[in-house]
Amino acid sequence: MRKSFDSLAAAVEQIILQNPLSGHLFVFFNRPRTMVKILFWDHSGYCLYYKRLESGTFALPEDVMASGDSAPYSLPDLMLILEGIDLSLAYRRKRFSLQKVA
Repeated sequence: MRKSFDSLAAAVEQIILQNPLSGHLFVFFNRPRTMVKILFWDHSGYCLYYKRLESGTFALPEDVMASGDSAPYSLPDLMLILEGIDLSLAYRRKRFSLQKVA
């Protein structure tokens, strides 16, 4: 968790093979899952959100934990993880999706 703006942006390009200027949120957790950094570009510069838990850990979904790799998640899912909600125990109600109609 020692990396800052430029080294995290380089990690996004070299490891995740994504463009850090895309506007996506790039989320990095430490191994004990007690700290998180979120890097994003807001059209004028990099922004870095950093959160350290005083107790407990972030509950990451099982597919991320098993692979130890990157996985795409929606903003609502990320917000739930940051608030301490375990997504494996959450129930998602049916909602309209434009992708399902097409």
